[in-house]
Amino acid sequence: MQVTNGGAKRILTALVAALTLGVAAPAVAEAAPSSGWNDWDCRPTATHPQPVVLVHGLGANDSVNWFFHAPKLAAQGYCVFSLTYGTGVLGPGVGGLASMRDSAAQLGRFVDKVRTTTGAAKVDIVGHSEGSTMPAYYLKYGGGAAKVAHFVGFGANYRGTTLGGLDALAKALLTTVPGLGAILRTACGACTEYLAPSAFLDDLARGGVHVPGPAYTSIVSKYDEVVTPYTSGILNEPGATDIVLQDFCPSDASGHLSQAIDPNVTGLILHALDASYAPACTPFTLPL
Repeated sequence: MQVTNGGAKRILTALVAALTLGVAAPAVAEAAPSSGWNDWDCRPTATHPQPVVLVHGLGANDSVNWFFHAPKLAAQGYCVFSLTYGTGVLGPGVGGLASMRDSAAQLGRFVDKVRTTTGAAKVDIVGHSEGSTMPAYYLKYGGGAAKVAHFVGFGANYRGTTLGGLDALAKALLTTVPGLGAILRTACGACTEYLAPSAFLDDLARGGVHVPGPAYTSIVSKYDEVVTPYTSGILNEPGATDIVLQDFCPSDASGHLSQAIDPNVTGLILHALDASYAPACTPFTLPL
């Protein structure tokens, strides 16, 4: 399937608006498929013994971020669950804003709910963008390593971002505009944690991001325009698998946001969760 038609572009436009402003979230959420997704009566099988917990990115919510990948995971026989975490001043439809330390604790409670409800000893976690950074903190400091079998991050970010050089401007404003830092920490604690150096990123990096137990897979794109440099998402640690989308599929032009609707990302997620699944390279030409 080559995703180049007008329908896909309209979906991406809504996704971009939701991920950056939060304003399109309700409209996209209403259109989100729901077959097998957040079905609390679902029980894991011997083939797929771990439920999959999906973790969205900064400024998104679970319906917006997962309307493409979630039904496809469910169609493969996984029990799939998602949450909207870290909401704040922009309302319940815009997540990922709280400090990632607080969001990691929220994720931990959700993982425990999924485990208790389904009877599974462990879950798999799949996350986009902040949905890679924050769960990595949960695995390292929140007891998640003993409760997670596979951890897959795409559009991954473990070392912060320069935002293409805009981080210098942001830091200058934070140090020169009185009270701006306090306002930003209240409105978007995760935003300040992403500006390296930060105490959060230092804690995450100390001794390595990866911890023993879970199988880590990190998926990045050379064309990522949000996580800059894109190598911020490469773990390069023993026991972790790093995948550059364009090494797997040279015809994939995905940037950061469009990884949420990239069929190659779906295939790589499924392979990371079950090595017997063989992903195929699909031309993908949405570079956002």
